[in-house]
Amino acid sequence: MNLPKIPLGKGVEWIEDWLTAYFGPVFKFIHTVIGGMVSGIETALNFLPAIVLTLLIAALAYWIGKWRMALFAVVGLLLIDNLGLWGPSMQSLALVLTASLLAVIIGVPLGVLCAQSRTFQNIATPVLDFMQTMPAFVYLLPAVSFFSLGVVPGVIASIIFAIPPTIRLTNLGIRQVSPELVEAADAFGSTAGQKLFKLQLPIALPTIMAGINQTIMLSLSMVVISSMIGAQGVGVYVYRAVSQAKTGAGFEAGIAIVIIAILLDRLTQKLFKAKQQG
Repeated sequence: MNLPKIPLGKGVEWIEDWLTAYFGPVFKFIHTVIGGMVSGIETALNFLPAIVLTLLIAALAYWIGKWRMALFAVVGLLLIDNLGLWGPSMQSLALVLTASLLAVIIGVPLGVLCAQSRTFQNIATPVLDFMQTMPAFVYLLPAVSFFSLGVVPGVIASIIFAIPPTIRLTNLGIRQVSPELVEAADAFGSTAGQKLFKLQLPIALPTIMAGINQTIMLSLSMVVISSMIGAQGVGVYVYRAVSQAKTGAGFEAGIAIVIIAILLDRLTQKLFKAKQQG
C-alpha cells in the first residue's frame, strides 16, 4: 500500500506566497538597500582608472604583505584588464564585498548570541547544518521569488550560502576563551559588555577572522551561480562559455575569478596579521 505523498512542496509554496503578500514592502526596502550598496561599491571601484586602482591595491599589498604579493596584484589585475574583463570583475567584486559585509554584520552578532546562550546554539546548529548542506542552486529560487531577477537576489543567495562559517567560528572562538580569564574578569566586576568587547572578542579574533575569510571565499564561489538569475559580472562570461562550449572564453573568465579570489584571500589574511603585529 502506497502512502500518500506529504505535500511538503505545496507547503513551502504557501509560505512563500504568504510572505510575499504580507511582507512585500519589507522585501522592497531590502531590495532598495542592497541594490544601493552594490551600486555604490561598484561606482567607487570604477571611479578610478584601472591602472590607478591596480597601483593602489599593489601598494596596499606591499604595505600589509610582501613585494611578491604586490607583484602578483599588479600582474593579475593588469591581466584582467588586458582580457577585457575589468568592468565585469568590478561588478563581481561589488557583489562579493556587499554579500560578505552583510554576512559579517549579521553573522558575528548571531555567533556571539550562540556563545552566550546554549539554547540559542542548539536551535541555530541544525539550521546552519541545513544551510551548509542544501545545494547552492536551491537558494536562487526563494531569492528570485522575493526579489525578482538581478544582482539583489544574487547577494541574498550569497549571504545565506556564506554566513554559516562566520556564525560558527565566532561562537567557537568565544567559547574557547579560557574560563580562568572570564572568572578573573567577573572577579574585577566587569560588566557583560566589558567582558565581551575587552576580553572575549579580542582573544577570539583570530578564529573569527578565519570564519570571515571563509565567508568571503564562499561569497565569491556564488558569482557564477548568481549569474543564472541575472547578476552581472564575470560569472556571466563563465556561464555563457559553458552553455556555448567555448573553452577559451571560459578559461579567461575563470582566471579572472581565481585572481580576485587569491587577492581577497591573501589581503584579508595579511591585513589581520599586520594588525596583530601592530
